[in-house]
Amino acid sequence: ESSNDTAGEHFTPRDVVHLATSLVFTNQDDKLQPGKIVTIYDPTAGTGGFLSESDQYVQSINSGGRVSLFGQELNGESYAICKADMLIKNQSIDSIKFGNTLSDDQLPAEHFDFMLANPPFGVDWKKIEKQVKDEHRVKGYNGRFGPGLPRVNDGAMLFLLHLISKMKESGSRIGIILNGSPLFTGGAGSGESEIRRYILENDLLEAIIALPTDMFYNTGIATYVWVLNNQKPAERQDQVQLINATQRFAKMRRSLGSKRNYLEEDQIN
Repeated sequence: ESSNDTAGEHFTPRDVVHLATSLVFTNQDDKLQPGKIVTIYDPTAGTGGFLSESDQYVQSINSGGRVSLFGQELNGESYAICKADMLIKNQSIDSIKFGNTLSDDQLPAEHFDFMLANPPFGVDWKKIEKQVKDEHRVKGYNGRFGPGLPRVNDGAMLFLLHLISKMKESGSRIGIILNGSPLFTGGAGSGESEIRRYILENDLLEAIIALPTDMFYNTGIATYVWVLNNQKPAERQDQVQLINATQRFAKMRRSLGSKRNYLEEDQIN
């Protein structure tokens, strides 16, 4: 937190992590029974905040719960911190991978019960454009990017498609933090529009929560939590819940970079 602006490259604020984790695990008690092994994945693992919070959440519900954590991280320093955190928590570091998730998925055969991610906002994918476009063209829907490709100056929706490809047929839940771009950019027929069409026509989107502004260290823009579920309960099928939480915040006594607001525990619950 003390590094302010650069913290956002490595570190998601813990109040936002706690909120997204709580949303993803809500009403999932059947998967968290004693003896069951729960798999959790973050393709932009950073320092391991989502993975650690998920582990704690499962243990708070069921102290006998068994959790396997998986992640991949591009930044070397963050990757090292994440692995150290996993060692402290007696988790296997073999399942924490180093490299670019979009161009070099190092867990290609894995599928997960729960997935959480805060991909970078507005970061281009020009350096890996060839690999991504080749996978889209050659593998189509048998790969990760079948529905379409977003414009090259923002790769957030590629991470969204990547997570969808990791869902289990028996049911998975995803929580991903995105800015407004995936909601609004791209006219009909564009890559972004076709990705949105695919998600809605396959009834994968369960809810979108609009967060307050000024929640992150390196940007004050509007952000949203998307919750996806490929096995929705009957009462939620063919529906998307929209939640306006833009006023659910408290002011910080002292700002940290662009972060001026935070979520209190009672607001998260």
